[in-house]
Amino acid sequence: MDFESSLNTESVGEALTTPVCVEASATVREVFALLKKRNTGSVLICDHRRLQGIFTERDALRLMARGDSLDVPISDVMIDTPSTIGPDATVGDAIRQMFSGGYRRLPIIDANGAAIGIVKVSTVIHYLVQHFPQAVYNLPPVPDPIMQEREGS
Repeated sequence: MDFESSLNTESVGEALTTPVCVEASATVREVFALLKKRNTGSVLICDHRRLQGIFTERDALRLMARGDSLDVPISDVMIDTPSTIGPDATVGDAIRQMFSGGYRRLPIIDANGAAIGIVKVSTVIHYLVQHFPQAVYNLPPVPDPIMQEREGS
């Protein structure tokens, strides 16, 4: 099976990560402690596994830059109704949706709205390397790349 047809036939189940979920009443301080403890960059906010929102390290940086309180409920600062994808979607669908929306994480929900996983850019990269090592490892180097956006600080 070739590279493109695999991306368009294999489901996101191949590239999902188990989500870390918290209730909407958890404080931002508690979520920060959980992010550190679990060594992850995001949490899903759920009510009985039903997805309500997402909070990522980007949101944390914005919150800290504004000097906001860490003792408010996460529901006050989460991204509500995040973009999601279903478990039967293909890896290619996830990549397209993440690219077009500028997302680094995409929650996977079932037909009832329950969070069953999350697709991360890093997981997709590992998936690509694992499934298509020849295509990834044999890429020619790009001398003097021109960056579209400034990197770093």
